[in-house]
Amino acid sequence: MFTSNHCCYLLPLLWREKGTYYALHLGGTYFRILRVLLGDQRSYLDVQDVERHPIPSHLMNSTSEVLFNFLAFSLERFIEKEENGSDSQGVRRELAFTFSFPVKHTSISSGVLIKWTKGFEISEMVGQDIAECLQGALNRRGLDMHVAALVNDTVGALSLGYYHDPDTVVAVVFGTGSNACYLERTDAIIKCQGLLTTSGSMVVNMEWGNFWSSHLPRTSYDIDLDAESSNANDMGFEKMISGMYLGDIVRRVILRMSEDSDIFGPISPVLSEPYVLRTNSVSAIHEDDTPELQEVARILKDIGVSDVPLKVRKLVVKICDVVTRRAGRLAAAGIAGILKKIGRDGSGGITSGRSRSEIQMQKRTVVAVEGGLYMNYTMFREYMEEALVEILGEEVSQYVVVKAMEDGSSIGSALLVASLQS
Repeated sequence: MFTSNHCCYLLPLLWREKGTYYALHLGGTYFRILRVLLGDQRSYLDVQDVERHPIPSHLMNSTSEVLFNFLAFSLERFIEKEENGSDSQGVRRELAFTFSFPVKHTSISSGVLIKWTKGFEISEMVGQDIAECLQGALNRRGLDMHVAALVNDTVGALSLGYYHDPDTVVAVVFGTGSNACYLERTDAIIKCQGLLTTSGSMVVNMEWGNFWSSHLPRTSYDIDLDAESSNANDMGFEKMISGMYLGDIVRRVILRMSEDSDIFGPISPVLSEPYVLRTNSVSAIHEDDTPELQEVARILKDIGVSDVPLKVRKLVVKICDVVTRRAGRLAAAGIAGILKKIGRDGSGGITSGRSRSEIQMQKRTVVAVEGGLYMNYTMFREYMEEALVEILGEEVSQYVVVKAMEDGSSIGSALLVASLQS
């Protein structure tokens, strides 16, 4: 159903000796660095330090060397600040590199970039080993740090979810972009027939942002957004459900209404600028509970739409509601599709071959979810969870638990590195 890459990460996550591990997460809008202290045999997990920084826009279309030199410099500053005064010279640091873009894995610690998404456009990097690029930058700065694992953000979130709850079999990220992964039986993966794993299972990184179907409720606004994007005819599903694009869909609806009527007054030139309306502003509009919708008025003024009456402000709230509700329901449909594939939707699964009596014995299923859109946009989260219950039905949905994973992709990636050391 979706494009898949296969990653042989073994579960459960266990380590024999305590240690300190680092994670660097390059996402679509921010990059994060954190340090995790692990105790013996799952007895202790402490996220000691976390830094979260916006990605400078000029880096998104710079060069490989510029991007990775910047990341290496940021890691160096993080280490100097957090370990100031400690006796850590000569200690080799193990690093998990969480990379939120499509990669063809060649080993646990290497993989080549398939393509950029979420606004990045460094064409020279396509086909390069991403972990090698980072390791080279670390070496140039003289940092004794080893890129021990290259991990997709969804796989990291799944790892942390599984660490806390072994019933976790799906992980989804709703942030600047969107992606999902799930735990599949190895014998159900056609590309991997004959491949043996210790657990008999494998994590499938779906890269579901690139899913496309004629049944998706695509509108003229979606078509125009796609045509004018830097990756036209690509990432169709992501462009309907992720944080990078929802704000621009709303902007396009308001602009069209401004062109077709005088409801918003004179057409604002600012309103014609792509991505000038961010999804966090859409969230603020949508969740404005002030009597006169003052926050809505303030945000509209920022994009050149001033002095609109209350009824028009209410209309803008409704536009945000419609766009977000569609996104939440599509997101839920994607999750339900995964559950159907692995037999956790009450039907038994596409490849399960289970008997009718086995199908009726529904297993508890945990879906780990991470990402700023899900964590910070209450109405998106509520619409998604509401639709998931509607699609699965009350009887099945009672066995499906959706769990938020704050910094799950980074922490989970560090856990994977620790499990490799044992």
